[in-house]
Amino acid sequence: MRSFTRVITIVFLAAFALSASVEKGKAEFDRGVRAERRGDSDAAYTYFRDAYTQNPDNSQYQAAFTRIRFKAAEGHVRTGQLLRSAGALADALSQFQTAVTIDSSSSIAQQELKRTADMIREHEAQKASPTTAPPAVKEFGKPLELRPLSNAPISMFLTANTDVVYKTIGKLAGLNVLVDPDYKPQKISIDLTNVTLREALDMVALESKTFWRPVLTNTIFIAADTGGKRKELEQSVMRTFYLRNIESPTDLQEAANAVKQMLDLTRVQLLQGQDALIVRGTPDQLLLAEKVLTDFDQPRPEVMIEVAVMEVSRDRIRNLGNAVPTSFNIGYPGTGGGSNTGNSSGGSGNSSGSLALNALKGLNGNAFAVSVPGSTLTLLASESNTKVLQNPQIRAINDQKATLRIGDRVPVATGSYQSGLAGGGSVSPLIGTQFTYLDVGVNIDITPHVHSNGEVTLKMGLEISSVTGQQTIGGITEPQIGQRRIEQEARLADGEVNLLGGILQNSETQSLSGYPGLTQLPVLKYLFGQENKERSQSEIVFAITPHIIRSQEITTKSLRTVEVGTGTLIQLRDTSNPQGGPASGVPANPGSPIPASPSEQQSVAPDPSGKDTSKPKS
Repeated sequence: MRSFTRVITIVFLAAFALSASVEKGKAEFDRGVRAERRGDSDAAYTYFRDAYTQNPDNSQYQAAFTRIRFKAAEGHVRTGQLLRSAGALADALSQFQTAVTIDSSSSIAQQELKRTADMIREHEAQKASPTTAPPAVKEFGKPLELRPLSNAPISMFLTANTDVVYKTIGKLAGLNVLVDPDYKPQKISIDLTNVTLREALDMVALESKTFWRPVLTNTIFIAADTGGKRKELEQSVMRTFYLRNIESPTDLQEAANAVKQMLDLTRVQLLQGQDALIVRGTPDQLLLAEKVLTDFDQPRPEVMIEVAVMEVSRDRIRNLGNAVPTSFNIGYPGTGGGSNTGNSSGGSGNSSGSLALNALKGLNGNAFAVSVPGSTLTLLASESNTKVLQNPQIRAINDQKATLRIGDRVPVATGSYQSGLAGGGSVSPLIGTQFTYLDVGVNIDITPHVHSNGEVTLKMGLEISSVTGQQTIGGITEPQIGQRRIEQEARLADGEVNLLGGILQNSETQSLSGYPGLTQLPVLKYLFGQENKERSQSEIVFAITPHIIRSQEITTKSLRTVEVGTGTLIQLRDTSNPQGGPASGVPANPGSPIPASPSEQQSVAPDPSGKDTSKPKS
């Protein structure tokens, strides 16, 4: 007995503890519901999170927590965007950090956080060194770098053959200069003031229509600027680019076409299985290919579309008047005392009510019975309102069609069939008949397109259909389907609500029954007749709200203009170190010497005797 009592006590305590736990979670959930109704998404998020933490097995708590987490994060993202537009970058960064903390899976919050942090860093860098020009593109490592002995700015005025000018500049920087034996030097005039080594070499190359390339860390090679010589001598590098956002072979082919057409690259190999491109070209071409592919390889924007479907129906019925008798029966009761309006074939006064001809002489008013139905007075007025609400959410990728079907699939016969055969035979009408299924209910088709300014263009097809009746055709009962449909395009801002209404169905029926003539009298018509009025209204309203959950990642580097050379030559100009630095457009070698001071600048002037001399510039 004691053991039984102990078991009962344990069970009771466990049930009480479970009930207390459920009630505690429910209290937090109820607070979250009230906070959400007030529009306080942050408080609702806290309450729903606590309720879900206390009772994670409750699907209602989980659904509410997931929904409000997205809504709360979206609110902070929207606030951060407004602050950033107003120039408050620090406050905007705080809002985006809060959004990421609330919902770490929010792509738009992570994108905006990264974008704002980059803007703050760039703003601080501009404040620290406002005169320093930003690099054209991200630095790219080359297999070979020039390491001149001096990076001092060069100022010179010289008129001499091209090879002499190159060698003079080489002496100033401590470089060896080799000249192609096929090249025939021409006399040029060069006037340079305070330029870097690379700029000086590029100016000479432009003036003499030559090009140079490093062959050793302290040696350059000079040749005529022709297509054959460039193909023979210009440095060639190779790199494999792995793309992360390829969804189909068409996307990979489009990326390959972009680098081919924009950068004149002919050696591009596609790796379909790895979503990669192997590109071979000059270092400058691969630098630009990296920029092009970085801008191309972006995740497609995504949109969460909230659709609220509201159908309001109103029915009004008024039935007023007297349903008066409009017909009566006269019968011969016969000997059985019953009324009979039928004809008899013989007999006199029999139970069937038949009447012989020789009995007609004894007929009078007592021999017949008249049956008159009663009247019914009706005073009825009724009114009914019906509201149907559905609120589905659709997540769609940019330019991809999203479909939602809520309802039933109704079979409809298609094709040809026959209900019988010649000669008296028959077959089932279902033989030789094909059936198809129609979606009946709420049907939504939406294709979004996300613009770079945060707006969304929606191509929508919205339909509500139902089975309104049946019709028999060729022995087969077919359903009659009524539908109301909207097809349109709209451009909306993120979070903007678009109401699609006007799908109104209005029907009114009026009937009057009673005695002719008397039913036309203004008042007496309700005594000698009955009037029935029925009015039905049905209206459907769609509320469409797009929410961008992943947008295009457009940074300041994506919008920056990059100088790529001429129409026939892809070549980058180094702007990363305008006060001096390595002669090639590559990162400075850690072992490069420190740039010389302005007092160490040198100039070269032609000697009157024809000899080239060098002397410090006064």
